[in-house]
Amino acid sequence: MNSQSLESIANALVADGKGILAADETIGTLTKRFERLKIGSTPESRRDYRELLFTTPGSAEFISGVIMYDETIRQQDSRGRPLADILAKQGITPGIKVDAGAKPLAGSEGESITEGLEGLRDRLREYHTIGARFAKWRAVIRITDRLPSSMCVRANANALGRYASLCQEQDIVPIVEPEVLMDGSHTIERCNEVTGRVLHAVFNALYEHEVSLEGILLKPNMVLSGSLCPVQASVMEVAEATLRCLRRHVPAAVPGVVFLSGGQSDVAATKHLNAISQIPESRPWKISFSYGRALQDKALATWLGNAKRYRPAQQAYFQRAKCNAAAVLGKYNATMDSKFIREITQAQHSDCEDD
Repeated sequence: MNSQSLESIANALVADGKGILAADETIGTLTKRFERLKIGSTPESRRDYRELLFTTPGSAEFISGVIMYDETIRQQDSRGRPLADILAKQGITPGIKVDAGAKPLAGSEGESITEGLEGLRDRLREYHTIGARFAKWRAVIRITDRLPSSMCVRANANALGRYASLCQEQDIVPIVEPEVLMDGSHTIERCNEVTGRVLHAVFNALYEHEVSLEGILLKPNMVLSGSLCPVQASVMEVAEATLRCLRRHVPAAVPGVVFLSGGQSDVAATKHLNAISQIPESRPWKISFSYGRALQDKALATWLGNAKRYRPAQQAYFQRAKCNAAAVLGKYNATMDSKFIREITQAQHSDCEDD
């Protein structure tokens, strides 16, 4: 393990005003999103979509790294260039999703355990040769009146610890993602309680597995009201609860916290990130983002598999990256979005006239 290299990569991923694009959807997940928009899902169309994102002019100003899926990191663009190389040449660090997804947890109804540890050492070694310098493993924690169980929290925390240790052994920075889902009717107070318990267990497991905290990034959920909760917390309440929870449970040695969007709308995720960044309380780690749909949804809905809509789709992705980069610095405001809506509408009308 090269501790200095791991720390350097981790710090680069949370450079001021930058964040991570999570483009690591499985083939099945991306196919479902394509089908909802009547886009055919083939290796070529999925490649075209990833290439659209990865080659967006100027995006490297706001994006420090990209998490890819196994299919994507092995693909080449339409000119035969490896997608990982395209990112690296822009100064964007290639990353890879390495978990095998959440499966039912034996002995517990309604809970899951993330699998994928078998053979992980060899896969990480191969991914490093392909160009990956960081990885991601997602644990999924569900909230109800009785869940999560201690067994579920402990099992997922231990898996995250083992994964992180294997990553660092292969000189790959692990992103540790314990996601407490926003699905449900729970209050923000209940989310805070569960998130704190999960983070406590995760960092205990990282310690037990002798993981160097200086060479990881944490990808947590924000502390939110459940999506079905009748009383939704305000943006500032979310920001204050989230930062308070992190200050209590995340060690100062961790270089950065890169939030997941976790089912929030793209604008909501940006507003929450901006509010967290604006809170004047000191924090020992950098705050940033690692968003998937919150960065991609508008671009995908604009593209629709149509080559003639390539440029407006890239503009949509660029705009969301720019807004979230501003939010990292606490400088986002709603006028950034309203101005872009006018510009993209004009561009789309222009494209239609060209047709």
